[in-house]
Amino acid sequence: MEKNNCFHCGLDIIKEEEILFDEKEFCCNGCKTVYEIFSLNDLTCYYDFEKSPGATPQDINGKYDFLDNESIVSKLLEFQEDSTAIISLNIPHIHCSSCIWILENLQRLQKGINTSQVNFPEKKVRINYNPEIVSLKSIVYLLSSIGYEPYISLENYETGKNNVDRSLTYKLGVAFFCFGNIMLLSFPEYFEVKEFWLDNYKPFFRGLIFALSLPSFLYSASGYYVSAIKSIKSKMLNIDIPIALGIVVMFIRSTFDIVMDYGPGFFDSLTGLIFFMLLGKMFQIKTYSFLSFERDFKSYFPIAITKINTDSTEESIPVYEIEKGNRLLIRNQELIPVDGILISDKAEIDYSFVTGEAVPITKKSGDKVFAGGKQIGKVIEMEVLHSVSQSYLTQLWSNDVFQKKVEQKHKTITDNISRYFTPILLLIAFAGFGYWIFFDANTAFNVFTAVLIVACPCALALTAPFTMGNMLRIFGNKHFYLKNALVIEQLAKVDTIVFDKTGTITTNAKSNISYESSPSPSKGGEQKAVLTDTDLTLIKNVLRASNHPLSRMLYDFLPETKRLKLDTFEEITGKGIQAEIDGISVKIGSADFVIQDVFSAVTTPSPSGRAGEGTAVHIKIGKVYFGKYIFNNQYREGLSDLFTKLSTQYQLKVLSGDNDGEQSQLESILPKGTEMIFNQKPEQKLEFIKALQEQGKNVMMVGDGLNDAGALAQSNVGVSISENVNVFSPACDAILDAKEFKKLHYFLKLSKKAITTIKMSFVLSLLYNVVGLSFAITGNLLPLVAAIIMPLSTITIVSFVTIMSNYYSRKIK
Repeated sequence: MEKNNCFHCGLDIIKEEEILFDEKEFCCNGCKTVYEIFSLNDLTCYYDFEKSPGATPQDINGKYDFLDNESIVSKLLEFQEDSTAIISLNIPHIHCSSCIWILENLQRLQKGINTSQVNFPEKKVRINYNPEIVSLKSIVYLLSSIGYEPYISLENYETGKNNVDRSLTYKLGVAFFCFGNIMLLSFPEYFEVKEFWLDNYKPFFRGLIFALSLPSFLYSASGYYVSAIKSIKSKMLNIDIPIALGIVVMFIRSTFDIVMDYGPGFFDSLTGLIFFMLLGKMFQIKTYSFLSFERDFKSYFPIAITKINTDSTEESIPVYEIEKGNRLLIRNQELIPVDGILISDKAEIDYSFVTGEAVPITKKSGDKVFAGGKQIGKVIEMEVLHSVSQSYLTQLWSNDVFQKKVEQKHKTITDNISRYFTPILLLIAFAGFGYWIFFDANTAFNVFTAVLIVACPCALALTAPFTMGNMLRIFGNKHFYLKNALVIEQLAKVDTIVFDKTGTITTNAKSNISYESSPSPSKGGEQKAVLTDTDLTLIKNVLRASNHPLSRMLYDFLPETKRLKLDTFEEITGKGIQAEIDGISVKIGSADFVIQDVFSAVTTPSPSGRAGEGTAVHIKIGKVYFGKYIFNNQYREGLSDLFTKLSTQYQLKVLSGDNDGEQSQLESILPKGTEMIFNQKPEQKLEFIKALQEQGKNVMMVGDGLNDAGALAQSNVGVSISENVNVFSPACDAILDAKEFKKLHYFLKLSKKAITTIKMSFVLSLLYNVVGLSFAITGNLLPLVAAIIMPLSTITIVSFVTIMSNYYSRKIK
């Protein structure tokens, strides 16, 4: 019976059962329907990435009726608000670029789906949709109708259990059993012992050896065959093709030797080869797991949250120590780290980090608030429902919305080498076989197999990930937390560093604060307006809701007072705070912001303050101006030494939204030539960074993440200083613990050494391949030895990059 292949799924079609549509052949109505859906929605590009990439849709009538139950759906969802819901679905059929393309274009197939993002290694798709327009059940049916039925297990969602894949362990065990027994049976053949039973029953023992080789050949090595076939189908030749070819050729040749009675064949070498290859693979996986480059939320969020104790005292605790039932205080612009129930009367939550929508959502007391939201306005209290979710928090920082488009230079090199490696290797193997077959058939087969096995681009492919991964671990251990490995590459390219002043080069922990009262305009400027205990209570309660470094310092400086409820609260970036308590308005901030409408007869101080004066925060309660708090800032330990070291290699600049009162003091501390610009608003900081980049500079911005969010996002590398405050800006590429600020030069040098290590290991990998192929092509390398050397090369490279990165981390002062 004549057979063709289905245009959609690639399965064989029995001629009598084929369905013709649009001049294309399909195996069933399901495949034809999927093609029609894609055609109607202008999505036929799906078939351009790979030939026959689809799967035949299955009949799922009634299978997902349980998704009509809202309580079940709520357990499956990661996030749910009025018009936004997010779910991650496991899609087992994801296998190629066509799958990724169609799954990331679901919004074109179904109205109500906002975005969809594929996690290829985990075979998951994260879908952001509007539940008012489309239900989860409809989305699941849509996915099933196009051949991507999701796997939904309520048990896994509720318990968090992950199925452990032990197939490699089983394959390794079978390979070892076969290898050991075949070696035992082959010993008499090695030593050519003349013995009656062995001589008379030689065909039986050889048949037994053949039978023992089958489980190893068919089961243990199956992963190589599957990978090779998929690679050929996708027209992308990978390293498993020569390995699979070498195993198959060795098996056929050994079987031929036994059948023709030419000898015992090479089944011992074959099973040994498979065993050592799998052993090397197992070692790679274990090594990778040991280095643990998948960092947890402790590494991403080295910040704190304010916990309210049972005696109403407040304490700052690490975010990962939050437990169910804890009562948390969330200030303006703070990230909500866990799901919880709102205790305060009302809250405005900005979920733009989660949904991309910057419109605040109003919540009332008793409502559920989700992790990832950002509190806008006055301070709120909430009770914790769950402990911190690692996967949910980490994906906030890794969201595509906040990714910077940078060239992955070393990934490109690796990809290019891998692409041409296999075709060249096959060419060398066949050339070697063609040459040696005229001299010695046994040597020719050995050369062919050894060449296919000994050469390995795995070491090349692992060089960059292992180096960068190990550096991420080292940086994390030293309290410098990077978003991803690409940041290291960007750090190595930096030539200009821009520092914010307040909260960055100055410390929140130490500051000499003094109060300077002001003439009262209501008294004609003749009498000082003095703060009373009631006034201090108002100021302290307004400051309690703010996260600005100056607010936190002044809050800690003022005496303890009773708690008051804020009626309104607004924090204006770069200016200050305005709030209302029991009908009394309070303004705290810059001179421009606070006193512009107060003084008429009395001379108004300039926004920059007096020369030589520290940073000032002005106070107005009601219509009365009460003067200012002056901050004689303390600079971070080691600031002068750090700038001196950096000035030899980098252009240094200091940007500040404050006045220039500290300029003379900074000039005495910082190296000559350090540019200082004051009275900069957030948008001016961003434009300053952009102007430097237009001059061809690679700029690193170091700020506190509050007024610097735009500049951090614009810079090539944005570093946010963390000082025990729960303010998180996903725009930053790195978070530096404030205590390690003086080590910034060390981290920059170490990032350059990481690139050096990658280059060295590239050379080492190429050298191994050249030497290995030289021995193999000349017939001086047995296939079994090649099988042992091949995984050892990967182990050597992994060990080399780990040792070198650890060495540099200790060597650099």
